[in-house]
Amino acid sequence: MRIPAHSVCTAIRDDIVAGVYERGSRLTEELLARRYGVSRVPVREALRTLEAEGFVVTRRHAGACVAEPTEQEAADLLEMRSLLEPLGAARAAQRRTEAHLKVLRGLVRLGQERARRGNSEDLRSLGGWFHETLAQAAGSPALTSMLTQLRHKIAWMYSVEASAGPVEAWAEHGAIVDAVARGDSERARAITAVHAERSSGTHRLRFTAGGERVRNSQHPVNMSGLRH
Repeated sequence: MRIPAHSVCTAIRDDIVAGVYERGSRLTEELLARRYGVSRVPVREALRTLEAEGFVVTRRHAGACVAEPTEQEAADLLEMRSLLEPLGAARAAQRRTEAHLKVLRGLVRLGQERARRGNSEDLRSLGGWFHETLAQAAGSPALTSMLTQLRHKIAWMYSVEASAGPVEAWAEHGAIVDAVARGDSERARAITAVHAERSSGTHRLRFTAGGERVRNSQHPVNMSGLRH
């Protein structure tokens, strides 16, 4: 059975984000095909997609390599998120479905419960699902795609410290959902802007100015993307 290129792309992207492939390292089609158990055709397509997304660059005499974004480029990502997430929330207030609201409210209930218990790992996953669902509720495939790419790239470039006020953060999530449910675009936009700004303060660059990793860690091969 032929593995679709988008599944290979997801697997390679996940491994870049996780640090399996270091910044600047070569990504040869032959080695990637062997690693993921696929032919070179979906790998080639995946590398083209990842280059368009900014995770991969093509260098003369070296071929495809993991990109090496600068600190300024990393900072720009947080600024773009602070602009686009409020826009997405405002659009969600206009275009959300009842199904979106049901999922968002369920995530807020779980998040508030976990916040009271202080389970930071659960909160990180729930927060990601919350913002992904909120972006989907905006009813704009282009905006959703941009926000998804931003989340991937921010996760690649930054580590996130545990929030000093997880209960307050999830109260903000709840307020966003309330505004979205009422169709109040301006309030949804305003609360999300404050929330994004506060969240940015918990992000720390994974790399030093010299390009070295701030915190070294070993990561297993991530094949989850091939199972979807």
